[in-house]
Amino acid sequence: MKIYNDVLKKIMAEGVNRKGRNGWTRGVFAVQMRFDLEKGFPAVTTKQLAFGLVKSELLWFLEGSSDDNRLKEISGKDRTIWTDNAEAPYWKPKAKFSGDLGRIYGVQWRSWQKPNGKTVDQIARLIKTLRENPNDRRLVVTAWNPGELDEMALPPCHMIFQFFAAKGKLSLHMTQRSCDMFLGVPFNIASYALLLSMVAQVVGMKPNECVLTLNDAHIYRTHFKAVKEQLSRKPLCLPKLWLNPNIKELAQFTMEDIKLENYKHHPPIKAKMIV
Repeated sequence: MKIYNDVLKKIMAEGVNRKGRNGWTRGVFAVQMRFDLEKGFPAVTTKQLAFGLVKSELLWFLEGSSDDNRLKEISGKDRTIWTDNAEAPYWKPKAKFSGDLGRIYGVQWRSWQKPNGKTVDQIARLIKTLRENPNDRRLVVTAWNPGELDEMALPPCHMIFQFFAAKGKLSLHMTQRSCDMFLGVPFNIASYALLLSMVAQVVGMKPNECVLTLNDAHIYRTHFKAVKEQLSRKPLCLPKLWLNPNIKELAQFTMEDIKLENYKHHPPIKAKMIV
């Protein structure tokens, strides 16, 4: 994970300090990270990655859900990484029920609203196209829906992703508008590497490169101490991802069908999530 650590170092050394809606950050604009999945699964090793949360959130997205109560069921947790957003004072008056998060990622991925009232299942269309025409240049899924941003508890940070198939290998590129480098980005790296691996399996390909372009890449001032501690640690060998080889459709994946093998890491570093 030297690639990720190098971006942290760049931000700390060269970033611009700015005050945003939720505090001071230091950031840079438009950096890219490329991870070769054939060399291992890109789970951060200089602290512990909560891989169970990565799995549960991605499965939740793929269900098309925006109900935090459902995410609690999948994860087996009383609170999730979305609970603070669901309970935020700015959102609760808009929520249709307790736990409702509005038209966030999963809804956009699976039920994009068309002007005629019908919906588009972007994930189903993606899988169908990869199987029938893998050289298509429209292998795109987007969550950034300008007409529904005010109907979301949080506008999408990881906005859009595209696949590229060649020689039996599948790569993914994701663009992220807002990037919490300490807490969020390690999670995003793992989530999209996992998504790439799952999609590759169900369409009969091998996962290749997972590429992330980070636009507003920032570190919160309150995380500076934690980042310095993380950068003082030596990265360890990457783990391997195990997916149940019997799974042939995305909807068949469960928490038990996804595991990290030989994941060695330094101790966790606690920091408060900024909402």
